[in-house]
Amino acid sequence: MNNNLVVKEVRYLITCNSEDQILENVTLVIRDGLISEINPTSLPADLAQFDIINGSGKLLMPGLINTHTHLPMVLLRGWAEGVNLQQFLEKVWIAEGAIMDADSCALGAELGAGEALLSGTTTVLDMYFHAADTHKAAKEAGLRHIGGPIFFDFPAVDGLEWNERLDLARTWPAVHSEIGGPFTPIYLMPHSVYTDSPEHLREVAALGKELNARIHLHVSETKNENDISLERYSKTPTEVIRDTGILDLPTTYGHGVHLSDSDLEISLRHGASVAHCPGSNLKLGSGILDLKKYQDAGLVVGLGTDGCSSSNDLDMWAVIRVAAQMVSLSHSPAEVDLRRIIRAATIDGAIAVGMEDRIGSIEIGKEADLLLLDLSALHLIPIHNVMATLVFAAGRGDVTDVWVRGERVVNDRKLVKVDSTALRIRVEERMKALDPFR
Repeated sequence: MNNNLVVKEVRYLITCNSEDQILENVTLVIRDGLISEINPTSLPADLAQFDIINGSGKLLMPGLINTHTHLPMVLLRGWAEGVNLQQFLEKVWIAEGAIMDADSCALGAELGAGEALLSGTTTVLDMYFHAADTHKAAKEAGLRHIGGPIFFDFPAVDGLEWNERLDLARTWPAVHSEIGGPFTPIYLMPHSVYTDSPEHLREVAALGKELNARIHLHVSETKNENDISLERYSKTPTEVIRDTGILDLPTTYGHGVHLSDSDLEISLRHGASVAHCPGSNLKLGSGILDLKKYQDAGLVVGLGTDGCSSSNDLDMWAVIRVAAQMVSLSHSPAEVDLRRIIRAATIDGAIAVGMEDRIGSIEIGKEADLLLLDLSALHLIPIHNVMATLVFAAGRGDVTDVWVRGERVVNDRKLVKVDSTALRIRVEERMKALDPFR
């Protein structure tokens, strides 16, 4: 494995740094997986130790960061159509109970990781059962995969009782370390305030403090979720997680569509962030998050796909485009800040998952999580505004090469660490178990 790389003469380099610099006709040097030089006056003296990539006619940018998904649910792509969130959950939970054992979760994570990488996504914040199996499979596919134990009041498809979930979570840091791979933070993942009682959320918060963990959970995805919380507790979901101590830890909300002004203030005060999943929200009729309002208020917002059983794919380029279009719809085309849209998919996503010191921008000393995009396709020419090209025209088929911490994981539009043909055969064989439920 060679983590030394020179990308020569890139047509555009999108930095996503604090100044949002867009550099033209530059060379990037990566040494030992870290960004070493940007547009050096001369190439490294030990050039023979480097992989040399011709960036002519291409665009180099930080790898995309998917801040909310459920990778193994790629196995249920298209399973629940024409339904709202509640109907979706009811239908999907039946299918999950039929097939989602540890081996299937690993299989789905491998498939999802491959799909994500091919589109230029280098990091995902993933919530699903059998965390060790999914984390190992995604890591081996080459993805920077952020996983963690999930919490439900009830046994769910993994069959674990509450105390078993706590016991498993206590072992997670050691398991996570043993699996290895590119650095990711320790996370605990209670599903939501409608599946986890306040008493149990307090226990998760206490354990999180003990483990120095971060938290990821669904918050205010639908108005109905808010109504349930108000009926049960006379509090919004944000108020519930504040009062149970969850927000004393760095927390990323999945969705966060229906946050009140008070919820926004609470979230800002506690440094929480939101994973905005516009494609899934629209498909399930969950609502339209006001991205501009959240960003103007100072809330950190990353972008996410959600799981493929609701969003149907892991295409962050589609998410980028829809996120921008929703700002135009909610406000006006003049209010669409292309720079902030791309930041939401890169550096703001890194902030949301607690990794902004390592990834999310192209800066000296950061880890080289990068994607290379071919600008020669007819739908990408001419380029009058490179950010508009990225937001409204580019797609996953334009991504040619991807690196995670300097390791090439996609080479000329093909996965390096996954046999795609063999994977497809394994998935098709496993899906036969769903035949009785069709």
